[in-house]
Formats: sequence, C-alpha cells, structure tokens
Amino acid sequence: MSQTMNSVALRTSAILWIVWGLVHMFAGVVVLSSDTSAAVAAIADAVDPATLQLAYPDAAGAVINQHGFNLFWFGLATTVGAVFIWRGSAVAIFVTAMVGGLADLGYFIFLDLGGHVNFMPGTLMTLVSSAAIIVSFAAYFRRSNAHA
Repeated sequence: MSQTMNSVALRTSAILWIVWGLVHMFAGVVVLSSDTSAAVAAIADAVDPATLQLAYPDAAGAVINQHGFNLFWFGLATTVGAVFIWRGSAVAIFVTAMVGGLADLGYFIFLDLGGHVNFMPGTLMTLVSSAAIIVSFAAYFRRSNAHA
C-alpha cells in the first residue's frame, strides 16, 4: 500500500471514529439526562417502552447512569484518538481500537445478539467501529511490512 493509500486509510478510519465517538457522546448525554425508564428504553430501543416503565431502584438508576458516563467517555476517547490516527499514530490506532472495539463487543454480545436493539443507530455503529479498526489495522500492518 502506498504512502498515499495509507494516509487515505488512516483518515478514513479517523472519520469513522469521529462519527462513532460523537454518536456515543450524544447517547451518553441522553442516558444521563433521562430518568431510568427512559434511559433503558433509549438503550434497548427494540423493546416495547411500555414494558420498561418500572419503578427502578436507585441502584439500578446508578448503574444506568454509569453506563451513560461510559458511553460519553468511550466516545470522547475515540474522538481524541481519531485526531492522532489522522496523524498516523500507531499507539492511537491500537488504543482507540481497544476502547471502541471492546465497548462495541459488549454491546454486540449483550444487546445485539439478545435482540434488544434496532439496527439504527446501535448495530450500524458496531459496523462503523469494525470498519475503523479493519481499515486502520490494514494501514498499520502494511506500513510496518513496508519498513521491514
């Protein structure tokens, strides 16, 4: 892969991570600013919201708020990582993949496979993060092989 192609791949990955990051920061704000029932309904958007209208204990609300906080910081970390990926940082490629990829792995296992979410936006964001990882890893390993 030429240096130009590597640059395009890294910039493509960075843009994908920015999109993913902004969506997750927004989701974090939505969860944190909603009551527990609304927050759970926003996360598990394929579930009938009426079945989620419950009197949740305060501890459940705290867990959901922690999830909202995590959504926000995952999004912020990947957005910052995207800036460094754009600049070609190998460390950013791997750290961003670890943060965003593992966040989405949990989402995929527990929400997607459980049938609790719609394709938009959650499953699409899993595909976005997967594409960002694949594209940036391809650029990294091709660059590494070119220097070997």
